[in-house]
Amino acid sequence: MIVNPRHVLLLTLIVLVSLTAKAQDPMDAFKELDFKKTSIKQAQVQKLSPEDLKLLRGIIFGRHGRVFKDNDIKVYLEEQSWYKPNPEFKNSLLNDVERQNLDLIRIAEAAKHEFIQPGDMRYWRDRQITARKLGKHSGAEWKVLVAEVEAIHGKRFDDEPWLQQYFEERYWYFPSDQYDAKKLSAIERKNLEILGGAQKRQRKVALLPGDMEFFENRTISEQLLHGLSLHELRLLRNEIYARHGRMFRAEWLQQYFFFQPWYAPDENFKDEELSGNDKLNVETIVNYENRIHQELSTKPITRALLDGLFLEDASQMRQEIYARHGKVFKEPWLQKYFSSFAWYTADPNFSDASLSEVEKKNIATIAAYEKSAVTAMSTIEG
Repeated sequence: MIVNPRHVLLLTLIVLVSLTAKAQDPMDAFKELDFKKTSIKQAQVQKLSPEDLKLLRGIIFGRHGRVFKDNDIKVYLEEQSWYKPNPEFKNSLLNDVERQNLDLIRIAEAAKHEFIQPGDMRYWRDRQITARKLGKHSGAEWKVLVAEVEAIHGKRFDDEPWLQQYFEERYWYFPSDQYDAKKLSAIERKNLEILGGAQKRQRKVALLPGDMEFFENRTISEQLLHGLSLHELRLLRNEIYARHGRMFRAEWLQQYFFFQPWYAPDENFKDEELSGNDKLNVETIVNYENRIHQELSTKPITRALLDGLFLEDASQMRQEIYARHGKVFKEPWLQKYFSSFAWYTADPNFSDASLSEVEKKNIATIAAYEKSAVTAMSTIEG
C-alpha cells in the first residue's frame, strides 16, 4: 500500500489542530480583559461550565487582590503571575462595569447549577424552586439561602452578626432601613416556604422561628423544641406575642419582627391578654429554656447539647453562663443582647470567682468544643 505524503501531512495537521483546541484553556479569552472598562456579553459566558464561570468571577475579584475561601478559586488565582493577595479588599473597589460583569456571570452560574447554592437566589427571584433543585446543604447554607431572599431587598440581620457580616461581604448587598417584607413577591414567599421546609427536614427539627402561626390553636410539646438554639427559642417564644402585635423594647427583637411580612404592631396589646394555647405554648418554651439554663449551671454539659452547633452558637451559650452572673461584655451586640433580658443585671465587679465549679467546667467544655467547631462563615462563599 502506497501512502500519499500529502494525506499524511494533512492528517497530522488535523490532529495537531484538534489537540491544540482541546488543550486551549477557555479562560484564556478573559485573562487579558480589563473588566473595569470592558463589558462581557452574554454569548461569551453562555458556553462556559459552572466551574469556569466561578473562576471567571474569581478573576474579576482577583484583579483587586480578594482572598477567597473557595479552594478552586484560591488555587487558580495563586497560579496567576498578576495576582497580588490583598487582605484589605473591599467591595467598594469594584466599579459599575465590574459589578455588571459579575451580575452577568453570577446569573449564568446559577442557571447552570444542578442544585441551588448560596449566591443563586437573585436568579430565582422570578422562578419557583423545585424539590429537585434543593440538594443537601449545611445548616449555615440553609440559613444563608433563606436570608438571601430577603437580603436581596436590603434586609439587615443585626440579631445574628455573622450573617450580617456575610452579606456585607457580598458585592450586590445594600442594607436598607426601609426594608419591607410585604414587598416580597408571591414567588419569593413560596421559595422561602420551600427552603424553610427543606431546612427543617435536614436539621431534623420540627419547628423554626416563623412557624407559630400553625400553633395558634394547637399546643406544642418540649419534644418539638429539641435541636433549637437558645436564640431560636427566644425568637419562637416572642413570636407568639408578636403575632398579636406586641411592640418590643429590645431593639434586636423589634427589628426582627418588624421585618416579618405578617407583623402588625399594636401599641394597645398587653401581654396579659394572651390566653389558651398561646399562653400554654409560651410556658412550654420558657420551661424548656429554663431547663437548659439550669443544666448549664448545675449539670455537666453533654455532647448531645453541643453537637451540630456552629462556633457562633456555642460561643453565645458560653457567654450566657457569664451573663447570668452579670458580666459586662466588650462586644456591643452581646451587651445589647443580654441587656434585653429581665434576668440580666450588669455587675461591673464580676469575676470568675462567682462561677460555680460546674459552670467553670461547662465553660471549659464549650470552649474546647469551640476550638474544633465549624464557624458558619467558613462553610459558605456566596
